[in-house]
Amino acid sequence: MQPKLELLDGELLEKILGEAYTLLAEPGIRVQAADAVELLSAAGARIENGVARIPEALVRRALSSAPREFFLHNRAGEPAVRYGGDAVHFDPGSSCVHILDPQTMQHRMTRTADLERLVQVAEMLPQYTAQSTAVVCNDAPQEIGDLWRLHVVLRHSGKPVVTGAFSAHTAPAMIDLLAADCGGRAALKARPRAIFDVCPSPPLNWSDFAAQNLVDLARAGVPAEIISVPMAGATAPVTLAGAVVQHAAECLAGIVIHQLAQPGAPVVWGGAPAIFDMRTGITPMGAIETAMLNAACSQIGKHFGLPTHGYLGGSDAKILDAQAGMETSSAVLLGALAGINMISGAGMLDSLACHSAEKLALDAEAIAAAQRVLQGISPRGDSLATAMFAQAGFAGEFLKLPETRRLFRTEQHLPSHLIDRGTLHSWEQGGSQDLFARARARVNELVAAYKRPELPKQIESEWKAILQEQARRAGSQQAAGL
Repeated sequence: MQPKLELLDGELLEKILGEAYTLLAEPGIRVQAADAVELLSAAGARIENGVARIPEALVRRALSSAPREFFLHNRAGEPAVRYGGDAVHFDPGSSCVHILDPQTMQHRMTRTADLERLVQVAEMLPQYTAQSTAVVCNDAPQEIGDLWRLHVVLRHSGKPVVTGAFSAHTAPAMIDLLAADCGGRAALKARPRAIFDVCPSPPLNWSDFAAQNLVDLARAGVPAEIISVPMAGATAPVTLAGAVVQHAAECLAGIVIHQLAQPGAPVVWGGAPAIFDMRTGITPMGAIETAMLNAACSQIGKHFGLPTHGYLGGSDAKILDAQAGMETSSAVLLGALAGINMISGAGMLDSLACHSAEKLALDAEAIAAAQRVLQGISPRGDSLATAMFAQAGFAGEFLKLPETRRLFRTEQHLPSHLIDRGTLHSWEQGGSQDLFARARARVNELVAAYKRPELPKQIESEWKAILQEQARRAGSQQAAGL
């Protein structure tokens, strides 16, 4: 039995949905993309001054056409990530602008080499079933930054990718990049390798580029992950229930636009809801209420039978310390128990501004522990204990039993040497290393064992041509050197 966490009772869930439907009708949703406005108007939404008032019947029609599950595939074309039901997967958080330098312990601007290292670590850890475009590459052409990050990940990984475009013109080129990798757009649609995060702007606003991305992704058959980001107390009502209402309204509006563009296209009920800390003026991604919001928002998506996503596992700590471990472990466990299909955020520090390969390695241990919890407690044979007592008797020498040797790896999760379970003497003999030193050694070990995938030269050439063309169109001075 997979343990399950639900924070909303039936009455509260229905009240949340009732108010979300009310918001969609009045005041409505601001929609700025012309294609999206045209689709909404033709379907019966009332459009006034850029605001769409969306009737509940139209929402329910869109929900009925959205798929209940789909898969992301690896480079070999094999299904690797299931979006749907209570399947739980993890990927590194994305779009950081800083990296925690493992030598200086200082935050610095991120570069392509940092992204490559993060990808290599995630590629070697089975706890991450997908990669992400984890950091901004400040040494790459800014005009094609999103495209560049995806290119780096595809060159170094065979896993599925969680990515996103932050401008309307970038998404089609990113889709072209993915299509070149898998044999064309038809093959990409049949076996999608990546999913794109698409973010409404709180409150109740689908910007020009975000709404257009929804339309473009739906028509290409590439999965879209709606990332609603209400901040309770700042860009959303201060109450957790009120923030969940806003999240639901923004997601429902996005699903309507998406499904009107292409009924049946894969879409995910996702988000990065959080509270707003009134003392510091930041959005604490490690707060327990942030984890609660993600679990509650996911429960709404599951109520509709939709695939789900949440943003958990990041910390507000600035280095890899006890706060980082505490915030990450509790959030990862809550998200897993909520049955969120894809949980993003591992490796992140400083309220999602900073990434760390060392934290990524440590977070994999927290993820493995949470996955063990999801396995629950199961019987291993006809007898639970009596047969073993019949062999061990009062001597209690269970270590000698064949069942012990046969079952201990199934019953127990055995972490890597990053987690210290040894004696004080053995720790001292090993150099009395603290957690960060062990994490740094673990990362170095993983990077040393990593091997970059071999790619056909034709794919490499197509990628280069796409990058150069997009850089040329954007007027980048670095286009020739790509």
